[in-house]
Amino acid sequence: MELSYVQTTCPYCGTGCSFNLVVKDGKVVGTAPYQRSPVNEGKVCPKGLYSHEFINSPDRLTTPLIKKDGKFVEATWDEALKLIAEKFKTFKPDECAVLSSARVSNEDNYAMMKFARGVFKTRHIDHCARLCHASTVAGLANIFGSGAMTNSILDIAQSKCVFVIGSNTFENHPLIGRKIMTAKANGAKVIYVDPRKTPTGKQADLFLQFYSGTDVCLLNGLMQEIIKNGWENKEFIEKRCNGYEDLKSEVMKPDYSLENVSTVTGVPVEDLKTAAEWYAKSGATAILYSMGITQHTTGVDNVKSCGNLQMLTGNLGRPGTGVNALRGQNNVQGACDMGALPVVYTAYQKVIDPAAHKKFEDAWGFPDGIAEGKNGYEVTVMMDVLTDKPGELKCMYIMGENPMISDPDLTHVEHALKSLDFLVCQDIFMNETSVLADVVLPATCFAEKDGTQTSTERRVQMWRKAQDPPGEARLDWQIIADIAKAMGYEKQFAWKSAEEIFTEMASLTPSYAGMNYERLNKPEALHWPCPTKEHPGTPILHGEKFGMPDGKGLMTAISFKYQTERPDAEYPFLLTTGRCIWHWHTGTMTRRSENLEREEPTGWVEINPEDAKALGIRNGEMIKAISRRGEIQITARVTDTIKKGVMFIPFHFVECAANMLTINALDPIAKIPESKACAVKVEKIQGA
Repeated sequence: MELSYVQTTCPYCGTGCSFNLVVKDGKVVGTAPYQRSPVNEGKVCPKGLYSHEFINSPDRLTTPLIKKDGKFVEATWDEALKLIAEKFKTFKPDECAVLSSARVSNEDNYAMMKFARGVFKTRHIDHCARLCHASTVAGLANIFGSGAMTNSILDIAQSKCVFVIGSNTFENHPLIGRKIMTAKANGAKVIYVDPRKTPTGKQADLFLQFYSGTDVCLLNGLMQEIIKNGWENKEFIEKRCNGYEDLKSEVMKPDYSLENVSTVTGVPVEDLKTAAEWYAKSGATAILYSMGITQHTTGVDNVKSCGNLQMLTGNLGRPGTGVNALRGQNNVQGACDMGALPVVYTAYQKVIDPAAHKKFEDAWGFPDGIAEGKNGYEVTVMMDVLTDKPGELKCMYIMGENPMISDPDLTHVEHALKSLDFLVCQDIFMNETSVLADVVLPATCFAEKDGTQTSTERRVQMWRKAQDPPGEARLDWQIIADIAKAMGYEKQFAWKSAEEIFTEMASLTPSYAGMNYERLNKPEALHWPCPTKEHPGTPILHGEKFGMPDGKGLMTAISFKYQTERPDAEYPFLLTTGRCIWHWHTGTMTRRSENLEREEPTGWVEINPEDAKALGIRNGEMIKAISRRGEIQITARVTDTIKKGVMFIPFHFVECAANMLTINALDPIAKIPESKACAVKVEKIQGA
């Protein structure tokens, strides 16, 4: 028996925990602690602990599949590549769209971005950041000049006040929750804002239970209270910010008196007063947020409001402060950094900038050029185009995404994908999206490849190969290169390793320019920006100045707007969605983990006891949840942890998919869907 340990980075949330994969006779059989990681110090959450269980699942895709007469048949790689290349060549650039992935490596995402713009020559490339943190990228870039988490995970422990809004941190980012508890043990106050009293809320010193979608109203109210009491940081505002008078004129309106804010949000006035004082007077307050802030038609407004509050109180550029957007997937930050978005190349270099366009066109050397320098469609817009403008988009290449569970209004998504002329899916498992494909390609998981991923705190970390892939599965970047070569672009995709891809990417990416595998191959890795080989990396952004042209942050007047769909007489309840500690996003990986699936084998809808009593619904009863878009049957979980009038459904479970109910209403700037607020009703099942 041969036993070895291979250190790697967790493939689940964006925290970036490290652990060892235990390898026995060439196969991964378990995990073991890796004590040297500064992020998690040898600790992991349940998903990390059991992250080995899906790797050798019997469900893994092992050979290419081609659909013939409505059924998949096994094919050789040569057959699959020949078919794909021939079909791809029949479409015009703007008829093609690409979905990259927050689950795969930076190298894979860079390869897919290069393929989209250089082989397809399409503008239409996106990935699931559109569904989680597109609002962060757009909002923070507009006010700070950089659309990423400003501080490090480690310095949360130095906070004197931790303000958590729209994030169930203890379940969704447990090792970041550990830093919150360290801060609390050192005397910090913890304020938690959410419609549910989650495990995070149960550890808070102050819990503000508000209605989902009223974030701007609440944040503006706190700012009014801070200004009224003279608690704003006048020196920081004067030296480092623009737009204060515009902000002040908005937040001082009578609409944001604490009495009005209490009526709109459902939070008592005294609790709002306490929150404002703790927040402003702590000396070091950190905001932590996640999709509860971003997944709204006002997602960009919500993000900017968080930034406004931090600029108003001077809580930026120092340890224990910052606007800390917690990324949901392991490499959603990296996928954005790699330019897997319709408006930017790597490091947010704008495609509409002629200099950036020329830089990439010259570096890549495609003989027939690259995609024109115009913005493309976001994934949410792609789905609308497919249904509303038949024939405009005809072909899609999807890597490691499952929009048939992750996107809003799944009936609409299914109709959109079925309207394609040709769909190729590349993944490690057959999923709800790939069953609709014409060709399915078997890829490799994190344990079967070398590469990098970038965590929520901009820390670029290594994956290390621990075993060979199953059957004929290939590396994602290798599959992309193989298709490109079959289409006549061999020279541009002649990489022999992930390291070669990283080197090429870094040469075009200012924030990664000082990084290489040698520097990253250490426990602490590196935070971007890291512009030179001598640079130590940047754990905390905006220490002296912001990334704006004049170095100043832009305070922005934001007025409160309600969500698109509010409860009414027909659909009287407000639905919000989210994750649980045992599962991850579409469940493709966690639901193939025996231990995780046993803990939470299906979904549920949380209902306040008063609402349940009025409806005659018992705890554990199977009921119908219905919106204007669809209905599901789901188990009722009657609990006083959910606010009256609000309901919650986790979005991991295909058999009771929350996104059958959610609305495809989009933020006008980020095009992110409003997954956190729509109107529903629930009914008893007759005869049940």
